[in-house]
Amino acid sequence: MENNNTSRRDFLAASILTATAAVGCSNKKNPFDEYADAEIKPSGEMVKLLSVDGEVIEIDKAFIKPVPHLPNVSNDEARIGMPGKKFVMVIDLSRCKNLKKCQTACNHVHHVHADQNWIKIYPMQDSDHTAPYWQPTTCMHCDEPPCVKVCPVDATFKRQDGIVLIDSDRCVGCRFCMAACPYSTRVFNWEDPNLPDEIAHQHYNAETSIPQKKGTVGKCDFCPDMTRMGMLPHCVTACPNGVFMFGDINEDTVSNGPETFRFSDLIKDKAGYRLMEDLGTKPSVYYLPPVNRNFKFEEGLPKEEDKKA
Repeated sequence: MENNNTSRRDFLAASILTATAAVGCSNKKNPFDEYADAEIKPSGEMVKLLSVDGEVIEIDKAFIKPVPHLPNVSNDEARIGMPGKKFVMVIDLSRCKNLKKCQTACNHVHHVHADQNWIKIYPMQDSDHTAPYWQPTTCMHCDEPPCVKVCPVDATFKRQDGIVLIDSDRCVGCRFCMAACPYSTRVFNWEDPNLPDEIAHQHYNAETSIPQKKGTVGKCDFCPDMTRMGMLPHCVTACPNGVFMFGDINEDTVSNGPETFRFSDLIKDKAGYRLMEDLGTKPSVYYLPPVNRNFKFEEGLPKEEDKKA
């Protein structure tokens, strides 16, 4: 019996020493040594990330661990949102070239008809003597959303993280929310969407906004399913010019992927503003004015007859 206890004490002591040595060594080792042991080779493509200390660091893409796809949340969880978060989007009008990559990505992911775009891109001109520019427009995810106040069945709701969503299982198609929205960002599904069978037979998920249903209202949802996985909305990653920036106002950061900014400094330094501030809706979407633009304003793609001329 004594020999067994001695052996057990020796084993525990050896385990503690081994663990202590491992911890001590880990403080001196490169944090990516585990990848070197796994024979992962650097890709040469560097990605900018925000560290836990709030500093922007560059990491080789090969060393970034993929985030596993999380299971769908319950309807109750989807209505509550992500605790401690307050999501915000910034749109830089000086970078928009009307490529519509954001629109295409959004339509594809949410299985939305091309004529039912949740992201609309308007040609804007403030006066006769000012230069025109492109203005991407999404749901504003207002802090005081008039759409939520007028819904008679609680189908559209605001979460604690600031995102405004629609529960199509509750929506009765009255369109009161569309009439109340001053930004005209909601669309009505007049016909059945063209859905793959595996999507059409799914239960509706308010965080993915699929599957859309005939006779209900749809709109931009800020892609909360992506944010739960620590990823950016699809419109942000699809834009090649970094027009859209998304983040958490509580952390005071927004990112378009390659670039990360401190939200408060960006809005202050670039004279950021929100649409229709006088209405008191308090949108969560901010715009940076179209100054020092990257591209000339072009009125869409050439028509077929112009190509032949």
